[in-house]
Amino acid sequence: MTDKALIVIDVQNDFCPGGALAVDGGDEIIPVVNRLIGAFDHVILTQDWHPAGHSSFASSHQGRSPFDTITMPYGEQTLWPDHCIQGTEGAQFHPGLEWTKAELVIRKGFRPAIDSYSAFFENDHQTPTGLAGYLRERGLSDLTLIGLATDFCVAYSALDAIRSGFKATVLLEACRAIDLGGSLSAMTQEMTAEGVVLTERIV
Repeated sequence: MTDKALIVIDVQNDFCPGGALAVDGGDEIIPVVNRLIGAFDHVILTQDWHPAGHSSFASSHQGRSPFDTITMPYGEQTLWPDHCIQGTEGAQFHPGLEWTKAELVIRKGFRPAIDSYSAFFENDHQTPTGLAGYLRERGLSDLTLIGLATDFCVAYSALDAIRSGFKATVLLEACRAIDLGGSLSAMTQEMTAEGVVLTERIV
């Protein structure tokens, strides 16, 4: 039985052009993502799934603007435009994504008081999503991560994968970045230092 799994991070309407928190070129990766979904035996998706009025939204903090930084009980938090609100069009997977093969969809960010970038943990780095346990029970230890955005949800997921004892490869041709204040360079360096394999494409 293969120990490889593909983790597809947040390929949702609000992170694609025209969305509330659009990543430049976010929809350009979809043909590659679909090809990879077809190539892997095991596919898992994540879906940002915020309640309205989530604490990570700038609109929830008087006088604050999107991309400001505040201190939350669990640490530093970037404030975002309202996005991926439960049940809205923006929270749905991009219509071009051929995602029905997925064995599991992990919804994250649904706790009103805490944001969640990683597929493994909320932003307190303590509250688990349950993904690590699922992967271990299935014997899936070699993970390839793709999706949106390279320097936030993909990077945090890859780092937590390594720290949880999994192998992690980020396939950059199937990712796009926000690059907020140099975040892409910073997170690329951190991933490399922690042992995440960064590759442009799978040969």
